[in-house]
Amino acid sequence: MLNNTFRFQESLDKRKEEGTLRRLRPQSDGIDFYSNDYLGFAKSKELQHLLLQKITNNPQLLSGSTGSRLISGNSDIAVSVENYIAQKHQFESALLFPSGYNANLALFSTLPSRHDVVIVDEQIHRSVHDACKLSNAKKLKFKHNDIEDLESILKRQQGHCYIAIESLYSMEGDFAPIQEIAELANQYKASLIVDEAHAFGVFGYGLIERYQLQHQVSAAVVTYGKALGAHGATILCNETEKSYLINFAGPFIYSTSAQDFQWMSIQTGYEFLDQNPGLAGELQDNIKIFRSQNLESPSAEKSPVQAIIIPDNQKLKQLQDTLSENGFLTYAIYSPTVKEESERLRICLHSFNTKKEIIKLTGIIKEFV
Repeated sequence: MLNNTFRFQESLDKRKEEGTLRRLRPQSDGIDFYSNDYLGFAKSKELQHLLLQKITNNPQLLSGSTGSRLISGNSDIAVSVENYIAQKHQFESALLFPSGYNANLALFSTLPSRHDVVIVDEQIHRSVHDACKLSNAKKLKFKHNDIEDLESILKRQQGHCYIAIESLYSMEGDFAPIQEIAELANQYKASLIVDEAHAFGVFGYGLIERYQLQHQVSAAVVTYGKALGAHGATILCNETEKSYLINFAGPFIYSTSAQDFQWMSIQTGYEFLDQNPGLAGELQDNIKIFRSQNLESPSAEKSPVQAIIIPDNQKLKQLQDTLSENGFLTYAIYSPTVKEESERLRICLHSFNTKKEIIKLTGIIKEFV
């Protein structure tokens, strides 16, 4: 035990020396350019009032679920919300989870078998990599958004393939060529799985819905801790896949269900999204202002995530500290979270940011790049 503790401390000391030690910090006051609350739902007084009304009308929503959904934790509300979500996204079925991480863990540890191959974009979320470790399937990576590399890998496989992508990548802030990948998956009879975490809400119900790819996507994950300002996630799929997950997905079977309030807050978030379509337009206006400042970025011009590459840990830390001193909350990402020499300042833009704030923010960044 003592030897292990010493080893742990050595690793922590190394990170501290490199300036990459992670710590839990209290929330700071400042101008938000780092949260995933793209449309301002998380702090919306109007949405909070709607949720409070739901609780007032039905206090039972706050009761504990008491167990797994396969034992005592299922409810009419959970089933009703799943049906509502499936209908909204034009999928056959939906299965709710307490978080996006939990949903990906269930999906990729369960559907692929030891005879299958999971081909993931090299920038796919960590949760997918962790899930693949629990699966007996073979995992391969293809170069980020590289259709030719993906096809070259597909050509060499013998078993059934699953292709895993995000519609909008949270580190690079760029879009997957989702239509081309869907065509490729169809050509090679592969199952395409899409994570819509950062596209949902920012672009309606996501890019699958925008391009009407529901019948070309085997399953999708939609998370609610970003633009919807809530918590939890859903897997969109067909009835057979849903039943298979209910029967064989450990993260679903052995997890206590969330409270009904979480499920109801998700449906209320959908309703609020439908009632406030202008917020996505306000977000796009702010993205345009940011992009007009001519900062070099690998991110897509319509993405709410804008990455500024600063391949120098000390310089990056100095920039973040300077921004913090000026009241701006930003997030610096160091290796090994990203590859060495691709360290970056990750800027998240929101519908509630002002032009003045964006101009001042970019002015400070320009002093360091």
